Amino acid sequence: MDYASESLRKHYEWQGKIEVVSRVPVQSREDLSLAYTPGVAEPCLAIQKDLFKSYALTRRSNIVAVVTDGTAVLGLGDIGPEAAMPVMEGKAVLFKELGDVDAVPLCIRSRNIDDIVNTVRLLSGSFGGINLEDISAPRCFEIERRLKDCCDIPIFHDDQHGPAVVVLAAVLNALRITGKKSGDISVVINGAGAAGIATARLLIDSGIKNLILCDRQGAIFKDRDDLNTEKQQISEITNPERRKGSLADVMAGTDIFIGLSVPKCVTQKMVSSMNKEPIVFPLSNPVPEIMPDIAKAGGAAITGTGRSDLPNQINNALAFPGIFRGALNSCASDINEKMKIAAAKAISGYIKDSELSEDYIIPNPLNRAVAVSVAEAVERAAEKSGVARYFK
Repeated sequence: MDYASESLRKHYEWQGKIEVVSRVPVQSREDLSLAYTPGVAEPCLAIQKDLFKSYALTRRSNIVAVVTDGTAVLGLGDIGPEAAMPVMEGKAVLFKELGDVDAVPLCIRSRNIDDIVNTVRLLSGSFGGINLEDISAPRCFEIERRLKDCCDIPIFHDDQHGPAVVVLAAVLNALRITGKKSGDISVVINGAGAAGIATARLLIDSGIKNLILCDRQGAIFKDRDDLNTEKQQISEITNPERRKGSLADVMAGTDIFIGLSVPKCVTQKMVSSMNKEPIVFPLSNPVPEIMPDIAKAGGAAITGTGRSDLPNQINNALAFPGIFRGALNSCASDINEKMKIAAAKAISGYIKDSELSEDYIIPNPLNRAVAVSVAEAVERAAEKSGVARYFK
C-alpha cells in the first residue's frame, strides 16, 4: 500500500479523526433542566466552593490537552500549528483507543516560550493533564519545566519521556535475555535532543551507571566548551570516565547502543567493536541508524527499531496512554520519575519469561491490555510517591 496517498485520501474522507459525543441524554425538558439550566447551577456553586470538585463534577478527570506549536512535527520539522493538527488528532485517537482517555488538540500559533506557557497555564483548569508534543528542542525543556512549576496537573512531554520509558522497558528485557546486569553495563546513546537526554536521565535513574551521550560533535563530557544548557546539565551525570571522540570511538567496548539520531550513522564494524552480545536499538524512523540485519551480522544479540515492519518495535504508544490513564485515575498532580520507571517495568514485565525471545522483547503497541497494566503500575507509583489526590 502507498500509505502516503492512501492516508491523504482517507483524511479527505474522514474530515477529522475525532469528535465530541454527549455522555448524557437530552430528550426531554427534564433532561435539559438537569444537564443545563436551571439544575447546572448547583454543581457550579459546589466547584466555586471547592475547585477540586471539578474533577468529580465535570469530565476534567478524563481530559488531556495535546499541545503543540508545530515546530518539530514527526520528521517534517517546523510546519506550523495547523499543519500539525493531523498528528495531534492521531495522538488523540491513540489516547482514546488504547487508554480510554479523552484528548483535545491545542495547536498554538506562537513559537514564543512565554506565550505557550501562559496559554497552557490559563487553560489548565479545563484539563486533568497536559501532553506536550512536537515542540522543538531546546525550547521544549524550558516549556515543560516552567509548566510543571506553575500548573497543578501532570505535564508530560511525550517526545522526551515516551521514548525513554519504552527504551527502558526494552533494555530491561534485553538484559533478561543476555543475563547482563544494569549496574555493570555501559551504554551509548547517539542523539542529544529531547528523546536522547530524557532517555539518558531515565536509564541512569533506573540504575545504569556508565552511560555516554553523543551529539554531532561526538561524546558529550563535562567541561566540553560548546554545550548548551541542557547538554551541560546532562554532562554532569553521564560519561563518568570522560571519554572523548566520535561515536565510533566511544561505541567500542560498550554493551548497548541506542540511536535517537539520524539514519545510517552506524556501521557493522562499529557494532563488532562492542562487547560480546551487544544490544542495538537504532530508533531513527523510518530509516534507522543501522538496519537490524547488518547489526546482527556485526554480532548484535538483540535489536529493536521504531519500525512496525520489523521485530521489537519500540513505540511511544506503549507508554503514554497507560501513563496518563494511571495519572488520571489517581488524579495525580505530576508524572514523576518513579511513575515513569513503574510504567517501563510494567511494559517489560508484561512479557513472561516463557514468552521472551530475541525477537520478542517488547509487547505489541496495539495490545490494549498493556495500557491497563501500565495504568495500574503508574497509579500505585503515584500513591507511593505522594502525588495521588483521589477525589470523591
